[in-house]
Amino acid sequence: MDQRKKEEALHYHEFPQPGKIAIVPTKKHSTQHDLALAYSPGVAEPCLAIAEDKSNAYKYTAKSNLVAVISNGTAVLGLGDIGAEASKPVMEGKGLLFKIFAGIDVFDIEVDATDVDKFVETVKAIAPTFGGINLEDIKAPEAFEIERRLKEELDIPVMHDDQHGTAIISAAALVNALEIVGKDIAKAQIVVNGAGAAAISCTRLYVALGANPKNIVMCDSKGVIRKDAPNLTEQKAEFATDRNLRTLEEAVKGSDVFIGLSKGDVLTPEMLLSMNKDAIVFAMANPIPEIDYDLAIQTRKDIIMATGRSDFPNQVNNVLGFPYIFRGALDVRATKINEEMKLAAVHAIADLAKKTVPQQVSLVYGGENLAFGRNYIIPKPFDPRLIYEVPPAIAKAAMESGVAQKPITNWEAYKGELMDRIGVGSKEIRLLQDRAKRNPKRVVFAEADQIEVLKAAQRIYEDGIGIPVLLGNKEVIKALKYEIGFTGRVDVIDPKSDAEKARREKFVKHYWKLRERRGITYEVAERLMRERNYFSTMLVETGQADAMITGYSHAYPNAIRPALEIIKKDEGVERIAATSIMLTKQGPLFLSDATINIDPTAEELANIALLTARAVKFFGLKPSVAMLSYSNFGSAVSESSLKVRQAVAYLHKHHPDLVVDGEIQADFALNPEKIAKTYPFSKLNKGKGANVLIFPNLEAANISYKLLKETQHLDTIGPVILGLSKPIHITTIGSTVDEMVNLATLAIIDAQQK
Repeated sequence: MDQRKKEEALHYHEFPQPGKIAIVPTKKHSTQHDLALAYSPGVAEPCLAIAEDKSNAYKYTAKSNLVAVISNGTAVLGLGDIGAEASKPVMEGKGLLFKIFAGIDVFDIEVDATDVDKFVETVKAIAPTFGGINLEDIKAPEAFEIERRLKEELDIPVMHDDQHGTAIISAAALVNALEIVGKDIAKAQIVVNGAGAAAISCTRLYVALGANPKNIVMCDSKGVIRKDAPNLTEQKAEFATDRNLRTLEEAVKGSDVFIGLSKGDVLTPEMLLSMNKDAIVFAMANPIPEIDYDLAIQTRKDIIMATGRSDFPNQVNNVLGFPYIFRGALDVRATKINEEMKLAAVHAIADLAKKTVPQQVSLVYGGENLAFGRNYIIPKPFDPRLIYEVPPAIAKAAMESGVAQKPITNWEAYKGELMDRIGVGSKEIRLLQDRAKRNPKRVVFAEADQIEVLKAAQRIYEDGIGIPVLLGNKEVIKALKYEIGFTGRVDVIDPKSDAEKARREKFVKHYWKLRERRGITYEVAERLMRERNYFSTMLVETGQADAMITGYSHAYPNAIRPALEIIKKDEGVERIAATSIMLTKQGPLFLSDATINIDPTAEELANIALLTARAVKFFGLKPSVAMLSYSNFGSAVSESSLKVRQAVAYLHKHHPDLVVDGEIQADFALNPEKIAKTYPFSKLNKGKGANVLIFPNLEAANISYKLLKETQHLDTIGPVILGLSKPIHITTIGSTVDEMVNLATLAIIDAQQK
């Protein structure tokens, strides 16, 4: 990692406050009455209830949703034995994944103990705090003994994810890969390269699924693990072979499956060619697989290939497993994570890959047809169905195997709880960025001589989201690039420079032709083409760039004017609009129109609703549109409420399939229970409330958006211009780097679509 990246990583972990996770109160605490209940004297009552029955801790404390991520830092991925304190950032990161993927709270615990007995005793002593324990980054062979003892001696779920996470995900992939090629796991010849904790656990799980131990050959750094080898550990001895094999090259010949949990570039093309027909290769060393993905598929056309990397098909990623396994275990208060639960996870994940992939997921991957087959044998990490498909399977297995203390009786209600527990909003940015990376486009940053804008362009470039084109004074941009460590070789254009004279003249003629009957003289056109917003808009208009971002240092009306004069509207669009997107726990919330239409008519409101609904579909979501007012379905009459009512009537008549209703107050629009109780006739009665809010005027929309943004600290995208034929997007003055990156990402996806 270069120096700038190191500094960025350190800055990320230090600011705005140190670390990646924090404690957040879950109860009211604003009054003396609240505090008296939270602490003294009210806290005595739950204490006494728990003293009488320890299981009440699940009822009155956070234990039911609290997991400990525990490590001694002896085997941190890619870093080795760095010690307990140095492992803390990794454990906090694991806690973050638990929270964002499954809504599970985490305390990370770093134990300064390498002795097995001391480590086990420490964890046992603090176990009453937690509903489950995730062991992490503990070196073998101690990891095996630590996990075995804790599972035996504690009555809460314990899992060493380094072992079982990889085992479960790779096993799901293996089940599906074997099904695709029509091979029986009991007859498959399997080579496992690696003999650490993950490799041992993977192999044990394959055996549990039906693999024949006699058909398995395991290798370590010295070659094939043989029964006649001296000083074998108990774990290696479990998979030692008496076959006359000594090297990986010999072991691979005539095999059906290669499982790599070792190091990069150890499987050669010659070895790959020696495998049986329809070879299955899981090269899971990271970041360099045991054989390069492109090399492997070029060497054999019949291969099914998986890696641990996100930039290739079939990523074996532990995040497909551990958050959802603990979710299911916690929800039935399981006393352990047993073999039945692990096998249930394998089959749930494998089965999910065979189901139709939601548009929201396929859009991330360039809209490609993700369907069960050689390049799609396990679900994608961002698949929103994981949260309600895997935990129920774990919960059922816990109940059927007798380790569940709180059985679930209403599975449909449980599925609903899981869907409500964590919304898609926290994942939207990652989904969008992954989607943009599939086909990066040229995006103009019209104010690249502003340091914050340049930082956003740097992020877009270095993260592979898009290809920035930088506009501004070249010397200023060069100096700023040096200051922030932006070494990427990208186009830098100064619209005023002599070097741009020829291109500028072409733009002048183009623009003058467009505006000659709109009061623009040739001399005015010449002057305007020296201005960055006009010049950059012409880059997009003429196809020399795909999208544009501006507005950081310009008033919104001035920033948008060139786009309105130069870029045509989409077919059928009479008037453009804008939507601002807030990424909430419940998913994206679209607020329109907070920046363009000051006091729209009923017809214009209907148009804004239709444009916004189309934008929602762009995200792979189904629009549910609330036309807002201070009135609920005629409860108050004014010019404003009548305007909204007329817009709704138009939409109901001409677009009957669109879920839209109003006039309605915002609290009812966002609360499906209130709608169902008070206005059961409403189209918004079905579902989870509106995800589109159409305001009666710009004033109401802008004030609401700014209030939410500043008080709720939500990620935002926008404002996003709707209705232009080319992606021109105007950020607001003083936007943050993250906000500009988000908007540029959306602009790139917009360009992909257009």
